[in-house]
Amino acid sequence: MKRLSVLAAFAVLSTVTGWAALSARADDKPAAAHEKHFDECAKACADCQVACEKCFHACTKMVEGGKKEHVKLMHLSVDCAEFCTLSAKLTGRHSELAVTACEASAKASDACAAECEKFPDMPEMKACAESCKKCSASCKEMVKMAGHKH
Repeated sequence: MKRLSVLAAFAVLSTVTGWAALSARADDKPAAAHEKHFDECAKACADCQVACEKCFHACTKMVEGGKKEHVKLMHLSVDCAEFCTLSAKLTGRHSELAVTACEASAKASDACAAECEKFPDMPEMKACAESCKKCSASCKEMVKMAGHKH
């Protein structure tokens, strides 16, 4: 009999806790309104990651061929890809750390785009610069939308 009372109390507590959690989620309208920002930022970051990886590959070939002027971009592009990967993952899952990642990703993307623009005749670098600019803008918008200053 005592066991049944404990189980019944647990069931009531679980139900109350569940309803409280659902009620709190329903009241979370600001987060729901920002879902579009999270999704757009995640996509821009993922696209940038791919462009940066392609740029890294192209730079690697250039450096192997003796073109040392591509060394800095080679490093920046692979580093930028890492920041973008993190930002895409965190914004994709609406992490509370997404803003921090986006601040860093915007800075990395700005640096990578600036270096890419030094090689305007190379398609990989041009595509990378464009993607980095989109990523940076999306990340900055995400930070702004979340109420942080960039």
